[in-house]
Amino acid sequence: MSVTLSELINHLDELLDVKNINDYCPNGLQVEGRDQVTKLITGVTASEALIDAAIEHKADAILVHHGYFWKGESQVIKGMKKNRIAKLLKHDISLIAYHLPIDIHPTLGNNAQLANKLDIIDICPVAGVKPNGILMQGKLANPMAADKFAKLIKLSLLREPLVNTSRNTDISTIAWCTGGGQNYIDIAAEHGFDAFLTGEASEQTIHSSREQGIDFFAAGHHATERYGVANVGVYLSEKFSLEVQFIDIHNPV
Repeated sequence: MSVTLSELINHLDELLDVKNINDYCPNGLQVEGRDQVTKLITGVTASEALIDAAIEHKADAILVHHGYFWKGESQVIKGMKKNRIAKLLKHDISLIAYHLPIDIHPTLGNNAQLANKLDIIDICPVAGVKPNGILMQGKLANPMAADKFAKLIKLSLLREPLVNTSRNTDISTIAWCTGGGQNYIDIAAEHGFDAFLTGEASEQTIHSSREQGIDFFAAGHHATERYGVANVGVYLSEKFSLEVQFIDIHNPV
């Protein structure tokens, strides 16, 4: 089965509530390819390696979480950006990207999917943090010590987390933001959560963890954001009877 490109984009824009989310990049169609989509490749980032894989698999479109045209970057199309876009245009492949909308979708999004992977329950957004759903809170279904939670992260995400333990009791309550959400640790600490989980760490993050008594886990930007776009792909395969394949281009960050 196939779907028109315009129908696919319109459906995704509505599903992911694009019109109500202020982002750092254009969400939706970023590079236009052929009118009909039969084969869709999904991935975390629109790297050249993912584009090459899409070409090899004869895809009509690529759906990613990290696309192009970020605020503040050079608008000149040269070098790496030129090579990527040239391949998309040469092979008539559309690039579709959703950043914050895929982070915060309440069931398909990165934050929701990470909670599922780590058996976090009673989940809801931390109040007052915009966009709603970017910083989430919940409880571990089975409270555990920080070292055991780190092992669970490694087993579930296939990635050794960076850990800073500041407490001597089991973790019960937790806040999290996938990807580069380390700056939310101070809000998590203010709310009194036992632990904070994100993808990356900055130098000051460890001091915040130590001085505010909140356990900290950085499980990898890529590793924490594999699951949203993959699950959007599964949804689309069922909705439109499309052939959809998630391709994971390894990234240790």
